[in-house]
Amino acid sequence: MPHTYGIMQGRLAPPEDGRFQSFPRKAWREEFARAREAGLDYIEWIHDAYGEGKDPATGRIANPIFSPEGLAEFDALKAEHNIATPALCGDWFMDVPLIRCSPAERDRREQHLHDLIPIAKRIGATKMVLPFVDNSKINGEYEKQSVIAILKRALPLAEKHGVELHLEADFGPAEFADFLARIPHPMLKVNWDSGNSSGLGYVASEEFAAYGDRIGSVHIKDRYKKPEGGVETRPLGTGSANFNDVFASIKKIDYKGGVTLQVARGADNDEVNFIKGQLEFVKKYW
Repeated sequence: MPHTYGIMQGRLAPPEDGRFQSFPRKAWREEFARAREAGLDYIEWIHDAYGEGKDPATGRIANPIFSPEGLAEFDALKAEHNIATPALCGDWFMDVPLIRCSPAERDRREQHLHDLIPIAKRIGATKMVLPFVDNSKINGEYEKQSVIAILKRALPLAEKHGVELHLEADFGPAEFADFLARIPHPMLKVNWDSGNSSGLGYVASEEFAAYGDRIGSVHIKDRYKKPEGGVETRPLGTGSANFNDVFASIKKIDYKGGVTLQVARGADNDEVNFIKGQLEFVKKYW
């Protein structure tokens, strides 16, 4: 089976409103052609609060997956450029976390999760990434129990629609393995991120040994863990990630999914050339 390579949506256009990662309101249409030019197979589609804003040109929600007219345009661009959208990245749940909110708010946010699952299927996504990092980080046993309950309610719907839920979290290897063992559902997987891992000082081979059988998707980026504290995202090969270990670990679990570049940003308006270089870096290993 040939490897497939994708890009996190928004990386093929300059950042909008100073946002490092967001749904690209202005450039989502152009990214299909740019993805093909860069030699990529797919775009990992973003749903976030920024994309809920209105497109001034059409008056519709900016993100096309939420309107029939938008979906028609989306479908046509996918077909024209032969670019797939096999994953939906739920960054909305970073902006509007499923935890640390009132019961009424949690119910509303949880319903939104349920509503997204058939939308993911509609756009051809077989996986939806749920980030529990940074603003939505899981802290302590009470929040673990809350998230487990939310996931258990969503998983039957995910199974019905054939959309896996992929957790992105910052647990260490043993803690993540223990957490996953509490939800042994086949539709619940891990989204593993090389940059998050290296930025936290984790070792890929130790993480894959702990829960490699549950890894369903891979994001590739590089983060530098500063000696004085803090991290920064850097071009591949210039941060703290050990890519020999990363790709040896990926191969060891016989991973068959795509590799999504969620890499640092290059110079504005030179995105295609920069991503071509980042893709060549990955292909040396994979």
